[in-house]
Amino acid sequence: MEDIREDLLSKVDSPRDLVNLSLEEMYRLAQELRNYIIVSLSKTGGHLASSLGVIELTIALHSILESPKDKLIWDVGHQAYAHKILTGRRDEFATLRQLDGISGFPKRSENEHDHLDVGHSSTSISAALGMACARDIKGEDETIVAVIGDGALTAGMAFEALNHAGALKKDLIVILNDNEMSISKNVGALSNYLDKLRTSPKLNKAKKDLEHLINKIPAFGDQLVKTAGRMKNSLKYLLVSGILFEEFGFTYLGPIDGHNIKVLREHIKDAKNIGGPVLIHTVTKKGKGYKPAEESPDKFHGVGPFNIRTGEKKKRRKLPTYTDVFSNTLIELAREDKSIAAITAAMPSGTGLNKFANEFPDRFYDVGIAEQHALTLGSGLALNGIKPFVTLYSTFLQRGYDQVLHDICLQNLPVKLAIDRAGLVGKDGETHQGVFDFSFLRHLPNMTVMAPKDENELRSMVKTANLHNGPIALRYPRGEVVGIEEKKADVLEVGKAEVLREGTDGAILAIGSMVYPVLEVADNLSKEGIDLSVVNSRFVKPLDEDLILYLADKFDNIFTVEEHILEGGFGSAVGELLLDNNCKVNLKRIGLPDKFIEHGLATELLARYQLDKQGIKEQIREVFRED
Repeated sequence: MEDIREDLLSKVDSPRDLVNLSLEEMYRLAQELRNYIIVSLSKTGGHLASSLGVIELTIALHSILESPKDKLIWDVGHQAYAHKILTGRRDEFATLRQLDGISGFPKRSENEHDHLDVGHSSTSISAALGMACARDIKGEDETIVAVIGDGALTAGMAFEALNHAGALKKDLIVILNDNEMSISKNVGALSNYLDKLRTSPKLNKAKKDLEHLINKIPAFGDQLVKTAGRMKNSLKYLLVSGILFEEFGFTYLGPIDGHNIKVLREHIKDAKNIGGPVLIHTVTKKGKGYKPAEESPDKFHGVGPFNIRTGEKKKRRKLPTYTDVFSNTLIELAREDKSIAAITAAMPSGTGLNKFANEFPDRFYDVGIAEQHALTLGSGLALNGIKPFVTLYSTFLQRGYDQVLHDICLQNLPVKLAIDRAGLVGKDGETHQGVFDFSFLRHLPNMTVMAPKDENELRSMVKTANLHNGPIALRYPRGEVVGIEEKKADVLEVGKAEVLREGTDGAILAIGSMVYPVLEVADNLSKEGIDLSVVNSRFVKPLDEDLILYLADKFDNIFTVEEHILEGGFGSAVGELLLDNNCKVNLKRIGLPDKFIEHGLATELLARYQLDKQGIKEQIREVFRED
C-alpha cells in the first residue's frame, strides 16, 4: 500500500466533482480511494477485496453518468464502498457497519445515489430492467446501469432477467465485473465459459477483422448477401466470444481491462450510444492494490479489523465456532456412513464444508450461488438413498422457500438442512440477520426444527438429523461455542425438551442461544425471590407438548425466549398450543420485534432489543410486578 496524501479525495463530495478531472487525476484518485478504504476497514472491518477490485470502474461510471438522475444498481453491494465514498459519505465512512452508522450495503434511506437496497446476490438486472420499463412508461431518458459479478451471474434469477431484457430490447447497460471469484472460487459451466472469454482477448480482434473483411466483399446478388450473413453467424459461433450474451439479445463489448479508466470510459460511452441492452465484460482483480487481499481474496472478502502491514486479524478466536463443530461432526459421521453427502451454495469456507470437500470430494457439491438448485439437488440425492446435508446461511435459505416446501417437505424426503448464521449476525444488518427461519419452517408439514443450546447438543443434533427419516432442520448461531467439556454425541428423542432448573413461581422455555443466558437470569432472579424453572426446549417443531401443558397447569406464568422475531416463531408455537388446549396461563413471549433489525455488533443489538441478560431479567421482573 502506497503512503500518499488524500488531496483529491478530500475535494470529492459528489459524482459531479469527477467530471472535470483529467485521466491522470482519476488514477491518482483511485489510489487515494484504495488507501482510504484499506485504512478504514483495518479499523471497522467490512467487505474489502471486492471493493478494492472495482475502484477504477466506479470512478469511470460516476465520471460519465449523471447520478442520481442516472441510476447505478450494484448487485449484492459488497463492492460498493468506493461508490459510497464518492457519493457524499466520505466523512461517515468511519462509521461503516457500526451501530447507527452507515450500512455496509447500498441503502435507499441513506443516500439519493442508492437506488436499490441490496445484500443478496443476483437481483440487479431484474431491478434495473424494471426501472428501465418505468422510465419508458413515463417518457423519461435516464441511463440505467446494473453492475453484477461473475459469481452472482451463476444464479438463475440473473439469467431470467437477461432473457427478459433481451426480449424487451430496452436501453439498459449491464456491466459484468469478472474477477474470477464470488466469495469462494466460482464453479460450473458459466465460469468455464468466462474463462475462455477473459483468457482469449485475441478472439475479439479476429472476429472484428474478419467481419470487416466480409463487409467489404462486393455483394453480387441476393445469394452472396445471404452467404455473407451466414458466414458472419458461423464466424461468431466459431470464435465463441460473447455469443452467450448475444443470444440473449445483448450487444456484447469486451472483455476489457477493468482497471483501465480510459478504456472503461470509452466503452461506457459506446454502450450509451449503441442503445438497447448492452453488456460490458470487464476483467478485474479482487483485492487489487493490497497484496494480502490479492493473494487471499476469499479470506479478505469479509474481514474484521486487521493489521495493515501483515493482513492478520487483530482479534484471535479463543474457541472453535459452531460452524467448526458442525463441520467436524459431519466429517466424523461421514467416515462411517458412506451415504452422507454435503451441499453448499458458493460458501464452502463459510459453512465449514471445505474440510468435508477435501476428505470426501466425491460426496461434496458446491452449486454456486444457486440455493434453489442446492435444495432440489438434495431432494434428488435423497430420492436415491443418499443422506444430503444442505448447508446454507439462514438468510440465504430464504431464497429457496418453495423448494423446501415443494421438493422436500411435500415429498417427505430425508433432506437435512444445516442452517448456519441463525439469529443476529451483526454488522451485515437487515439483509443478513437470520431471524426468520423458525417462522417459515415450522408451519411446513413433515418438517422437524431444532436448535442446540451448546456445542455438545449441536453434535447430537447432527447425529439425530443423519438418522431422521424425513425433512429436518438444525439451526445454529454465528461465532464461538459456549466452551464446555466435550461429551459423546447422543441421538436425541425428537420433540423431547430438557428441564435444566426446577422452580416454584413459573417457567422459562428457552431455545438455542438463549438457554444459557436464561439459566443465569433465573439464578439471579431467585436471589430476588422469583424462583423459575428453566427448560431447554431443543425443538421448535414438534414441541414437547406434554411438558408444556404440565407446566401450564402448574404455574400462572410461562415465558418463552428466542433469538428470533416473535411473529410466527417459537413463542407463537407455544401460544398456539396453550390456546388450543384452553390453558389459563399468562404467556409472556420474549424475542425480537416485528421489524428488520439494523446493523451493529450482536451484543449491542441484543441489548437494544432487551434480549441480553439484563433485558430478559427486566421483562420477567415486570410481569411479576404486575402480579
